[in-house]
Amino acid sequence: MKRPLPKYLRVTGIVAIVFVLLLMIGAYIAYAKREALLQLEIGKAVAKAKKDYHLDVKIGSAHFTGLSTVSFSAITIVPEQRDSLLRIQKFEIGVKLLPLIFGNIKLGKVLLENAHLNLSSIKGVKNFDFIFRKKKDSTQTTSKADLSDVAYNLMNQVLYKIPDDLEVSNFLVSFADDSASTRLLTQTARISNGRLSSTIKVDNGEATWHFGGKMLPSDKEFALSLYAEGKKVELPFIEKRFHLRLNFDTVTTQLQKVENSGGITRIYGSWSVRNLMLNHPALSANDIVIPNGAIDANVFVGKNYISLDSSSQIHLKKIVISPYFKYELNPVKIYTAKINTDWFNAQDVFDAAPDGLFDSLTGIKVSGKLKYHLHLFLDSSNPDQLQFESALDKDNFQIIKSGKTNLGKLNDVFVYTPYEKGKPMPSRIIGPENPYFTPLNDISPNLRYACMTSEDPSFYTNRGFVLESIRKSIATDFKQKKFKRGGSTISMQLIKNTFLSREKTLTRKIEEILIVWLIENNKIMTKDRMLEVYFNIVEWGNNVYGIGEASRYYFGKTPSELNLGEGIFLASILPHPKTGLYAFQPDGSLRPSLQNYYNLIGNMMAGRGWTEADSTGYGYSDVRLKESLRQEIAPIAGSVADSLIHQNIGDDDDDFTPIIPKKLTEPEKKPGLIQRLFTKKDTTKKEELVVDTVGKTKKEIRQEKRALKKLEKQRDKELHDKGLQ
Repeated sequence: MKRPLPKYLRVTGIVAIVFVLLLMIGAYIAYAKREALLQLEIGKAVAKAKKDYHLDVKIGSAHFTGLSTVSFSAITIVPEQRDSLLRIQKFEIGVKLLPLIFGNIKLGKVLLENAHLNLSSIKGVKNFDFIFRKKKDSTQTTSKADLSDVAYNLMNQVLYKIPDDLEVSNFLVSFADDSASTRLLTQTARISNGRLSSTIKVDNGEATWHFGGKMLPSDKEFALSLYAEGKKVELPFIEKRFHLRLNFDTVTTQLQKVENSGGITRIYGSWSVRNLMLNHPALSANDIVIPNGAIDANVFVGKNYISLDSSSQIHLKKIVISPYFKYELNPVKIYTAKINTDWFNAQDVFDAAPDGLFDSLTGIKVSGKLKYHLHLFLDSSNPDQLQFESALDKDNFQIIKSGKTNLGKLNDVFVYTPYEKGKPMPSRIIGPENPYFTPLNDISPNLRYACMTSEDPSFYTNRGFVLESIRKSIATDFKQKKFKRGGSTISMQLIKNTFLSREKTLTRKIEEILIVWLIENNKIMTKDRMLEVYFNIVEWGNNVYGIGEASRYYFGKTPSELNLGEGIFLASILPHPKTGLYAFQPDGSLRPSLQNYYNLIGNMMAGRGWTEADSTGYGYSDVRLKESLRQEIAPIAGSVADSLIHQNIGDDDDDFTPIIPKKLTEPEKKPGLIQRLFTKKDTTKKEELVVDTVGKTKKEIRQEKRALKKLEKQRDKELHDKGLQ
């Protein structure tokens, strides 16, 4: 005899049956009414697009073709008073039923035929600017969004919306702006059984691309490659738009997983490229080629930051680097970068450099080991407190054979060819055959110490770099939003002028740093020889190179005869040599505006024991320009001369074109403002500003004092930027 089911089981069964019946009834009603519901929802969507985004959306027809598949035809989207944005001839979309029951829309199958997405930006008018239009929301608060949640939801939404089955034919994407245009026609694209394959025609058949690989959006996994048919993948639009030539054989991207826990979204992926070529005027004058490069990038997104985790790895031939970068968005923007490598075989490091990156070092042979350390921390609200460390350590490192350029060439007689705006100037022999060549011991200590004080006070003790100067340069460049201060030492200036071109590119600067490190750390040149060559090639005026030429040009003296004042003057014009004559007045004396500079440099020299302390201006009053040059000095206003002398010129800037001096045959002008402002004073301490008050109103006196203060502040800032204050 069977025992009857317990009462609670019978009740549960009845409830389940009733629930299934209700679902069936609801499904039947929904199925019967689905066409009406579809049209109702389409009407709402069209009205919303019109109201919120000013889009005119038209659909020729829309109807169900199966249980969960909707077919659309003749779709057009036109932004108000803009070019047409989208046109689709046929679009079918199928939704999976099981996720739909739980409120999630998962695309099962998508069919797209004969579509055109047209993006345009003509004379500042974009037909896609509605994307950036923020919708007004009265409930919006000022609280910051959690970037971790945003990133996780975005990844889920993007991947979840990719259909498991896709069929695309003749889908054209075009973009045009005022300077360039491009067209990408997807002839076919298919996702089936986890595989993606596509054929894309570029710019009316100029190239054919293939994009394909593994595609498992539901599992948050894909591994896709892009390559061209019979040639490299080229991006002419980028070249036209950004002046960047870029091409490659194959690029591959892979997503392994996406996870969210502990308030952090972790995205694990990788990218690799084969035979990548880059060329940009700001990057390098030559093509840079990376035969094989890859990065395993583990991107972590927190509540208010995005970071490349240190578990990431960059692969360049035999070199593997684990970088760490972090960008915090609020409450202030903070940038952090760290690189700490293991010991590498030194030859592997040089072999890993992309082709065309360091032309002068091509073919170099080395032995030993190297490792690198970098730490940078920049708080945008306080850039002057920037933290910066950089060190390339060595272990039994030696240069076995120089590369394309002989790094020891400066130890012997050589020919130096200076360049002006990319054009070669007359060459000079740097050696005894040149009558202007001056051995270091024949150069006045007044000049040597003045130049070292202004350019590189620690020249004899540093290894070619002064980290504090570089740190200040980075902070200054960040505040000015441009490369304004370079932080170059005498060693760096020497290498820049003798081994490298004057092209202002990032790779040239890196090459300069690397050559300085090689020469300094392998003692290829002595410090005395470096300084000797530096003084014999450095520019001191229009086609005036080397101290032998400069001392005779300005003063009619040999370098050994230069007094302290003349040495400080020549040091003062090193950053802007073409403005040297503007430092003088028509009678050959220096302009009063240089007095503070003399006191500053002189006091620093005295503090180092390089000269005697002097309360009379460290030779300022003893400087007289050679008489034959005085006729080239126009009696221009002091404020104009000061503006020319103290203009901001970067370390690598050789584009300054001086004003042609006027002859004294022109009517003599009255003394300028600056000439009237200064009187001789005790420079051992900072005195109250002194002006000539004769015949002037109180207002005029105040104006002149304000002008003087402004000039002093500007000069102090320039000296501070050079690391002299």
